[in-house]
Amino acid sequence: MLKQELVDELNILLHYNLATTLEGIKIHKDANASVIDAVARLYQKGLVTQADGGYLTDLGRTAAEHAQACHIILTSG
Repeated sequence: MLKQELVDELNILLHYNLATTLEGIKIHKDANASVIDAVARLYQKGLVTQADGGYLTDLGRTAAEHAQACHIILTSG
């Protein structure tokens, strides 16, 4: 079973555009606390470049690729 914190982190990874490395995301301080916390955890894990989002690191890109592929598989058909 997935804890809500992990689901929140996966949801953040689904927002990244994998077609380019030049596009990041910015989480504003008025965002939902669970979103702010999820991005902070991704930063602590070395998956994103900033505590409020930024760009994916190499490891983050790999994680986002897997998360997005899994999402596509589970939501198709």
